[in-house]
Amino acid sequence: MDISALTNVSSNYIKQAAENNPYTTVADETEFASVLESSMKLINDTNDYQNAAEQAEIQFALGESTSTHDLTIAQQKANIALQYTVAVRDRTLEAYNNIMNMQM
Repeated sequence: MDISALTNVSSNYIKQAAENNPYTTVADETEFASVLESSMKLINDTNDYQNAAEQAEIQFALGESTSTHDLTIAQQKANIALQYTVAVRDRTLEAYNNIMNMQM
């Protein structure tokens, strides 16, 4: 999924989403510990989605579940969470590289 194709996403929308996000804290934005904690929560959530999708696949393969709808939903949640996590990682590395290349 290419998220660059999203339209009608303004900076006000992004600010509002960041304020409503339970994984970010406004007061501690500059502290490394809060950023690290938020990143670890994102990774753990992504891992949980991946595990849930794998469990749904196993149940479907064993015949314990016959709902392809639930299986597809679990797989898509895991896929979207993984794509988001990778996008955040890529942007973080890009920012780090930009900071390291700054001349003082």
